[in-house]
Amino acid sequence: MGTHFEHVSIPKKANIFADGKCISYQLTFPGGEVKAMGVVMPGGVTFAADTDETFEVVEGKGRISIGPNGGWTDFAGGQRFHVNAQERFEVEAAEPVHYVNHTGKK
Repeated sequence: MGTHFEHVSIPKKANIFADGKCISYQLTFPGGEVKAMGVVMPGGVTFAADTDETFEVVEGKGRISIGPNGGWTDFAGGQRFHVNAQERFEVEAAEPVHYVNHTGKK
């Protein structure tokens, strides 16, 4: 996990959802790989994974629940969680949570 990305294309407009609790940007790399990078503000947000994803917590604390029967797991910066395609996952942020969402990775 590095601290920055180089040589990416980023739209000028952010994706804002969950009533402003989550703000993200899509990063497109020269080879066509796409990632999302953003921040979840304190509170709860539900995500729906279209493809296999790895949710990387860069900084922040909270808890995560993956799938319909997932229990809650506490997290902090530096952790990663795999989410299967077509699964929903919930993030409850205790403080701003900076993240990178890697698609198609375990």
